[in-house]
Amino acid sequence: MREIDAVRSLAALAQEVRLRVFRALVVAGPRGLTPGALAEQLEVAPNTLSFHLKELTHAGLVTQERQGRNLVYRASFDAMNELLGFLTENCCEGAACLAPAATSCDC
Repeated sequence: MREIDAVRSLAALAQEVRLRVFRALVVAGPRGLTPGALAEQLEVAPNTLSFHLKELTHAGLVTQERQGRNLVYRASFDAMNELLGFLTENCCEGAACLAPAATSCDC
């Protein structure tokens, strides 16, 4: 992942509603959610939701697919994993950062 792509993704997630939308889509998994279901679940006005979905789509974190008359939005797990990989690429100077449950990490 290029640094500019990571910045774009992080900027898209650095807003409360967009973060909530993305997390809801992650929970929904591959089946995704329609804008109506998202708006109801998150209690967000449809026009506001539309703006935030556009921003997440532009950042590559969300995909949309037309199914009949509906749009279905899904989290892009590839993009999410790529971002997580970029953020942890050089974690703890190459040492394992996840400690066993009984101990803490000194990183």
